[in-house]
Amino acid sequence: MGLFDDDFYSTKVSRRRSRKIDASSERGGHKWPRRSRRNLATWQVAMICSIVSAVTAVLLFSLVTGQLTHEKAESTVVIGKVAASSGDPYDRIIQAAALVRPAVVSIINHKKDNKELNILDESALGSGVIYKKEDGKAFIITNNHVIEGAAKLEVVTVNGETRKAALVGADKVSDIAVLSIDGGGINTIAQIGDSSKLRLGETVIAIGNPLGLGDTLTSGIVSYTERTIPVSLNQDGVYDWEQEVIQTDAAINEGNSGGALVDLDGKVIGINTMKISDTGVEGLGFAIPANHVMETADELAAKGKISRSYLGVYSVDLNNPYVPLAEDQRKELNLPTSVKDGVVVLDAVGPAKDAGLQFNDVITKFDDQSITSTLALRKYLYDHTKIGDDLKITFYRNGALKQVTVKLLEKPEE
Repeated sequence: MGLFDDDFYSTKVSRRRSRKIDASSERGGHKWPRRSRRNLATWQVAMICSIVSAVTAVLLFSLVTGQLTHEKAESTVVIGKVAASSGDPYDRIIQAAALVRPAVVSIINHKKDNKELNILDESALGSGVIYKKEDGKAFIITNNHVIEGAAKLEVVTVNGETRKAALVGADKVSDIAVLSIDGGGINTIAQIGDSSKLRLGETVIAIGNPLGLGDTLTSGIVSYTERTIPVSLNQDGVYDWEQEVIQTDAAINEGNSGGALVDLDGKVIGINTMKISDTGVEGLGFAIPANHVMETADELAAKGKISRSYLGVYSVDLNNPYVPLAEDQRKELNLPTSVKDGVVVLDAVGPAKDAGLQFNDVITKFDDQSITSTLALRKYLYDHTKIGDDLKITFYRNGALKQVTVKLLEKPEE
């Protein structure tokens, strides 16, 4: 008998018809043997239940396993806990730009060597940031190289208004300058952020006046938070200073100098100052960190200049790979073979001359600090001494080791 011949499961024979067949058989005198439907059904039901239970268990196990696997896969995806954006992913850039744009201005430098002040070139264009208002004036931060050599300075605000600007103070070493304009109608000043809290990869925007296209916005990331790059203060090809900068891949072009580098909170965290422009080079722009800028800007606004210690030596490096001394020059110094680094004095004026320093003296130490280059000499003077300090100098003269003490004066204006 087949498994599904019992009428309990049959779709062909109903219980009612089955009962009629049994009754007629009895009336006909022939008694058909009655099947033990109860026992058979119970056995079959037991088997069916066992099979169904097994199938159900397998299905449930597969379902639960699949759910666990799915949940595990989902948990792997959200490990980083990156929240999905509820709207435009660039909305913060839009809001930050809207906050700071009115405080960013274009600067026009009418050069002294232009016969007509209306004749401009790219070097005469720059940017600036309005950072405070006092006594009816608005003060603007920009780069020294933006305003250098100016016969006349003008500022163009975000609404297109042109105003005359006055130079408050400038510093060549830090490449920072402060201008002032009439503060009437100036309602927005930039918020200055804390550049020491910048993170690698943080989104930033640059606002400025590239190529005379004022009020231009570009965006990128912080490529490096504290990059130290060499600079030539006299632009003579000899690196005699180092600038600590924020590196970014936000597009910076001619005219962006002095403009704002802004975080997504709309705070200025740097002043755009330079880019590397060469074949095969892209996305290498630099900004002076806001914390450094504000130290200089505050002093420029208060005193019109930066006061630094002054020694009074003109020098070349004893061991400079870019501008090496000739062999006959080295022999003339008559130095011990152990002396490899130092600064050769070409001329001594002011405090250095008064202390007795001479041509071809080789300076090797300030106090107890080794001086290996003109850069190291300048950094020690600017970072570790004050005007009026007594500085102990160790040097060689014609092969003999000597020491002298110099009283430092204030660096004269150039």
